[in-house]
Amino acid sequence: MNSLELLLNRQSNPHLCEPAPVGDDLHHILSAGMRVPDHGCLTPWHFTVIQGEGLNTLSQHFVNAVKIDTDDAAKIEKTSKMPFRAPMIIVVSTQYKEHKVPQQEQLVAAGCSVHAMQMMAYSLGFGAVWRTGELSYNNSVKYALNINRQDDIVGFLYIGTEKKQLPTKPVKPYESHVTYLS
Repeated sequence: MNSLELLLNRQSNPHLCEPAPVGDDLHHILSAGMRVPDHGCLTPWHFTVIQGEGLNTLSQHFVNAVKIDTDDAAKIEKTSKMPFRAPMIIVVSTQYKEHKVPQQEQLVAAGCSVHAMQMMAYSLGFGAVWRTGELSYNNSVKYALNINRQDDIVGFLYIGTEKKQLPTKPVKPYESHVTYLS
């Protein structure tokens, strides 16, 4: 797959199973996350790789966080299953730096790292989906993952082997989203 095919055909796939990337593949994915635009070279992000028994631990953290706000058994059960949608999750969080580069730009750089890792996973033949949701903004989850309260979870990048191939999404035309200034 060349870069043109990658950039024009990549799409998220939430139907993931073993195997997850290991060795050089995981190295390439994490390295891609480090090569993103980064104003001031601050590297204002952190990656937490979760797999194996760590998925059980993350499930318990999710359940504990949800139980603070609800006793709805169905929601708790659904939440407990979330980490098992893929054999690997890379949690990307910010590590904001006190700097002239605004936090918003640091957040965008961290978001770029998620995107780059998803693109690399896809280029290596893995499926991936970038998820957020209410647990991304939950201070209990951040605490459990050793993420400072003032930092943000940018996303949970679920990675694995595609269980099924999805139909190709239609191309979104760009014309109505572009203005040319001459």
